[in-house]
Amino acid sequence: MEALVLRGLLTDEEWAFFEPFVVETGPFRGRPPGSHRRVLDAIFWVARTGIPWRDLPPELGNWNSVHRQYRRWTTSGLWDVLLQALADGGGDADALQMIDSTIVRAHHCAAGGKRGTDRQGLGRSRGGFSTKIHLRTNAHGLPISLTLTPGEAHDSTAYGELMEERDSDPGILLADRGYDSDAIWQDVRDHGGQPEIPTKRNRRIQHSVQRPFYALRNRIERCINRLKNCRRVATRYDHTASSFLGFVQLAAIRMWISFVHAA
Repeated sequence: MEALVLRGLLTDEEWAFFEPFVVETGPFRGRPPGSHRRVLDAIFWVARTGIPWRDLPPELGNWNSVHRQYRRWTTSGLWDVLLQALADGGGDADALQMIDSTIVRAHHCAAGGKRGTDRQGLGRSRGGFSTKIHLRTNAHGLPISLTLTPGEAHDSTAYGELMEERDSDPGILLADRGYDSDAIWQDVRDHGGQPEIPTKRNRRIQHSVQRPFYALRNRIERCINRLKNCRRVATRYDHTASSFLGFVQLAAIRMWISFVHAA
């Protein structure tokens, strides 16, 4: 039988970025994984292909061990640290930022988790059982911050959390009409920025946008498209919001690393 050909494994350059973070992460419960690189390869393979953990190819390790390590790294906040480390290097690109959201359909496997009063970012929208990913990007369309809400939540409800994730305030903030509110306009201006947000048609006072700037919003839309190339992002299978957000963050981290090495 021919050996399974595994595509999309970490390059040496990508592993060089992850290594100092994952090797020092701890403490581990039980024996630490024999190869952190292989564990990361397995996690990224699940993210890209969308397969269930139990169907992980044996060449990438024991599925249960890999899944438990993914949960340890996720609950420890490792993906937040990695994304923050990359986003802090945005430089001049942070002067222009964009915010947007996208609906992700939740598979029926995502239901049934222990929630209590916490909805785990799941809700019912016109698109059905879903989660909404909210993101903030820099001028290159690279994610700066990410958060989740139930699918029916209005775009503007996640604005505060997106803008609190980092210290750098935008000089220009691009957003669509879903973010047109007095509170958002005032907040951007209070922090020294210029909002480029089309006003809703029922507004008594209409504000125009600068077309050359507003046209750059296609970069955040392309970012969303690239994130959804990971099938564990395009469809939500995870019970918990933290696990699903972890896959979104990993897709964003890999986008950043590809951009940095291509620059």
